[in-house]
Amino acid sequence: MIFLAEELFDEEKIKREIIRVMTTLYQRGFISAMGGNVSARLPGKKEFWITPSGVFKGDLHPEDLVKIDLEGNVLDGFMKPSIEWPMHAAVYKLRPDINAVIHAHNPITTGLAMGGIPPQMITVEAVVFLREVPVVDFVFPGTDKLAEYVAKTIKETAARALVLQNHGVLGLGYNLVEAESIIEILEEVAWMTLACLIAGKKKLPLIPEKDIKLAKKIYGF
Repeated sequence: MIFLAEELFDEEKIKREIIRVMTTLYQRGFISAMGGNVSARLPGKKEFWITPSGVFKGDLHPEDLVKIDLEGNVLDGFMKPSIEWPMHAAVYKLRPDINAVIHAHNPITTGLAMGGIPPQMITVEAVVFLREVPVVDFVFPGTDKLAEYVAKTIKETAARALVLQNHGVLGLGYNLVEAESIIEILEEVAWMTLACLIAGKKKLPLIPEKDIKLAKKIYGF
């Protein structure tokens, strides 16, 4: 599903959107002062804007962003790109349908996955937007190996949401609004799952398969 497709595809607008998304994520507790990163690109381009490394994430400005190519070469900006740039680049290399990548540290989603409970299809939004959520084994953040693991996963599954074990989550979207929605839905589903567990539910009430098939027919996926 695509949101505001044309309106967000201008480089200056993309930069402003990255700042807006980072501010929102920080305010909602999905990223920390120094953790989490966001990137976005124009459709079809082999370069993208990404948040900087080692800078307070709650008060970024457009001039703080860095433009790099898919090999990590800095094309614009004066700061160091996020150490997670290889992971973002790996997504863009493999998925021409993806123009925005958000790496957040959703605490409930990540914590449940560490407890062996990955995101479940318990809401219609989860079925439509998340569809499937692979869990990537822990690899040290910022490494080429993590980028390889993520690349392998999205190549095999065409996922738009991933959980990075002991680390956080990835939301992939046609644009930043879609990627942001995926991050929010992941945490919404996690809170609902946690509430069910606290209430004593031993088996989560998943959306029935017939309704999942209906959603696929309605939304064309």
